[in-house]
Amino acid sequence: MGDKTDIDTTAMSSNVMLVKVPKYVSKLWERVGPGGSVGKLRVSSKLKKRDFTFILKQELLKQSSEGELKLPSEYKLHSQGAGNRVAEAFSETASQDQDGSGNGSSSTNQTGKLALEGQIAERVECRPVGGDSYMKMKRLQIKNALQPTRTTQPIDKTITFKPRTNKNVNEVIIKPKSAEGKKARLDKDKVLDMLFKAFEKHQYYSFKDLVQITQQPSPYLKEILKEIGKYNTKAPHKFMWELKPEYRHYQEDQPS
Repeated sequence: MGDKTDIDTTAMSSNVMLVKVPKYVSKLWERVGPGGSVGKLRVSSKLKKRDFTFILKQELLKQSSEGELKLPSEYKLHSQGAGNRVAEAFSETASQDQDGSGNGSSSTNQTGKLALEGQIAERVECRPVGGDSYMKMKRLQIKNALQPTRTTQPIDKTITFKPRTNKNVNEVIIKPKSAEGKKARLDKDKVLDMLFKAFEKHQYYSFKDLVQITQQPSPYLKEILKEIGKYNTKAPHKFMWELKPEYRHYQEDQPS
């Protein structure tokens, strides 16, 4: 079958009702296992018009996580019409490979077994019946919404540390940049003299070390180095400066 998915269309001609419920009701329904009961639907006729009342199961109300708040148990279903668009309702049953319980199809489909339950013939909104429980719930919801997300709390523990300033850290970061900006350009001959003396001690130097030795601005020092020096781009002295052959007082080691 490849990526194709089989859909059970046995009930495609059935009419189903799409119900919109409050968020706290849907959370309670999620606690009920497959095939479980969430409540009862009471149907009555008034002037040839059907009236639907949903009664939430008492066991679910006891499992509510709303604290001491008592949730409404009765809800009216208000029809919103079928709408202009054609819509279908689908269901999905976990495959045996997904939940490992052996329930559902043994197909290798990762999405489980899909079924078309029918066409949506009516859209309904589930609204709680007004009463003391409903009014208390709404007052609590409004109160919680007005609570600030950040609150000031008193400290009941002894503070064992002192506040630290970042002044020293700023000095470490800022001073080197400020110092380099204040470096005065010496006469070129004096800079050359310092460079030659340095290269008498060592053959290779990094540019950072030469800046530290001469205390000259980087652009000015690099300009002088290009005249007398050679910048290595290959190992073993990569990114290091050395004197050009005509300025050396030593001979290069010849490979044996």
